[in-house]
Parts: sequence; structure tokens; C-alpha cells
Amino acid sequence: MADRTRHLIGLLLGAEEDWSRAFEAILSRVGPVTDDSGRVHEIVSERLTIEPFGLTDPVRPDLVIDRLAHWYYHPREWLKKAALVDGTYLLNSPFTFQSMEKHSAYCAMLRLGLHIPPTVLVPYKNPIDNDRWVYTAAKYNRTFDLDALADQLGYPLYMKPFDGGGWRGVSRIASRESLHRAYDDSGEMLMHLQATVEYDKFARALSIGPETMVMDFRPDQPMHDRYAVSHDFLSASAGAQCVAVSRVVNAFFGWEFNSAEMLVKGDAVFPIDYANACPDVALTSLHYYFVWAVRALVRWSAFCLVTERTATIDLHMRRYFDIADDEALDYDAKLAAYLALADEHFETERYWSWCAEHLPHLDELVLEWVSGPDFARLLRETVEATYPAHERERFMAHFAGLVGLWASDESARLKSHD
Repeated sequence: MADRTRHLIGLLLGAEEDWSRAFEAILSRVGPVTDDSGRVHEIVSERLTIEPFGLTDPVRPDLVIDRLAHWYYHPREWLKKAALVDGTYLLNSPFTFQSMEKHSAYCAMLRLGLHIPPTVLVPYKNPIDNDRWVYTAAKYNRTFDLDALADQLGYPLYMKPFDGGGWRGVSRIASRESLHRAYDDSGEMLMHLQATVEYDKFARALSIGPETMVMDFRPDQPMHDRYAVSHDFLSASAGAQCVAVSRVVNAFFGWEFNSAEMLVKGDAVFPIDYANACPDVALTSLHYYFVWAVRALVRWSAFCLVTERTATIDLHMRRYFDIADDEALDYDAKLAAYLALADEHFETERYWSWCAEHLPHLDELVLEWVSGPDFARLLRETVEATYPAHERERFMAHFAGLVGLWASDESARLKSHD
């Protein structure tokens, strides 16, 4: 009888039910996976609860998908303990997401030569909650001309918190009046001023392991309509850059479940936001792309567990900086060299080869699930939990149509590979 190994995936959740239910349903259908040595691997999942923990208490999950610790500090510290003491595999590192907020990520990617819009960090508008503020501010804070800074960047510009937060506190600034109003309203938030890039397309790339989906994002639309189903909205060069930038960012910081936002003008790509510890994977916003995201989470999690992939703690950033400092390389050559390091980090070639050998049935079973009654029930219950009664039938038709379009496209893709 072949050796059997049982792996537990822990789901650390907040208010989400849609993607987690989909993940559980698909994972339960995958069945045992047999590795190259003949060992059989059973992979199951469990929703994690929050409770007191001792620093030497054993951790049961082998891998954790975290959707909570970016704002809830108790589970975040449990994740750190799990990684450091127990060697638990985390899809996103709480260490780098805590220290490498958007400001640090800007700095790092600027160091690599990516096209970051001109950005200035300005001091707090209001005193922070610290008894030493008054003395320190009076003695060391230099006065500055907010209007002059804005004039240097040019109008319109954006004011936004240095650490992000789901569009929290983001303002488009078109005049001196709106500049001062936004700064006054910022209170104790530490803010960036960032130059505007006139763009043709706003691209949002969701990456899970080595898989990346670049989507046509329309931030001015309601949430249910922000992701347009548009497959060729970028040139081949811009599309390849968006994929490369997203994967390079994630490999550089050791992130495995993250989204990046980029402004695209012709073939030029300007990353503006790429530190999202809890990227959007909601059915009611991703719709067409929802099933792809859940399938990628199942596939990457299975790969990491069965191949005993080791989590990255040492980031080896110096390798990227050596490329950045090579004056013989132009931008495209540097980006290609960064991408080669990222593909090495994610074991991209090995990953796709492993999936073809050990999970060849996954695409078909996902298509069967999304076309059946279990997904229909999930969709209806998600819509009922999200929208008022008088809007539910409209949104049922909206999301069913978009996911049905994905199923049709996926069916055609699979038939073309037969």
C-alpha cells in the first residue's frame, strides 16, 4: 500500500463566504494527488478560529491562506509564530506586508527603475497621539509650502495614505482649494502626494503564485461593473510588462497572493499600487474572473504542499539591485532579468509541468462545478447577502451571465487543447 500524507490548509477569514465556499468545493473534488515517488497526498481545508495561543503550541495547518491579518493583529501575530516556530507555509508573509507598505514598495520598485510617478511624502496634518509630539514638532518639524509641492508635481494629482487601505483617504486633487481641503481632512493619516499619469487604460493584475490575470479595471464604475471582460485591451508589449511587473513585485517581497494596479499609456506601464495583502476575490466584483482566481488558489496550494515547497524568509533583494545597477542593460533587458529571477522564485516552469502531470483533471472538474447546481446556489446566496431584495434578480442575471461567459470560453479553450 502506498504511503499516504494528509495536508491541512487553514483558511483565515473575515466576512467572506463566496470565494472560501468555492475553494472548499473545488478542493473537495480534486481528490488524492500522487507524487513522483508514489506517495499519495490528501489535501483538506478548515476554517481557522481565533483564540489564545502559547508560543510553543503546535500549529495544525501545513499552509494558511490569510484574508484577515492585514487589519486584525491577533491572527497576524499567530501567523508570525506559525511561520517562525512551526515552519507553516503562508501564501502571504505578514512580515513583509507589515513592513513593506505602499511607501516602501514604491521605494523598492523605484530602485529597480520601474516607472513610478513622482511622489512626495508630507508630514501629518494633525498631531499624532504621542505626548512628545508638541516638543518634537516645535523643535524639528520644518515649515513647508504645500502649494509649491503640488505645483512641482502638477495638477491634477492624487493624495493618498502612504500605507494604502482599500481606497481609504484617496483624493483626486484638481485645485489648491481641493488640495488644502484634502490635507485638512487627512487628520492623523500620513499622506503621499503623487503626480497624475494621463493614461489610456487602468490595469489591475491579480497574481497567485506564478499565475497572473491582467484585467481591465474601471475604478469610476460601481463595484459590480469595475472589471470589464476585455481580453485584448492592452498591446502585447504593455500586457507582457503588466504580467512581468506583477510577478517581479511579488517575488521581490515574497508575496504569493497579491494584486497590482498600473496605469498604461500606449506601451508604457506605470505601477501605482502593488501592496495588497487582501486582494479582491469577491464573486460580486470579479464575476468572470472569479473561478479562475479560486482555481489558481487551489492549484498553487496543492503544488506547494505536495512538492514540500519551502517558504521564503530571506528575500535576496541584492540580486535585483545588481541588475538595476548594470548600466549595460536598458529597461526592457532589466525587466526581463527581473522576471527570470521571479520565475526562478516561483518555480514557474516546474509548476506548470507538475500541474499538467498531477492535476490534469482540475480544469474539467472546475468547469463541471461552475456549470452545476452547487455554484448556482452559491451565486444566489451571495447575491441575497449582498443586495437588497428589489435588486437581486437583476444582479443574479448580471453575474450568472458573466460567469456563464467564462464557462463558455473555458469550454472552448479545453476543446481546442483536445
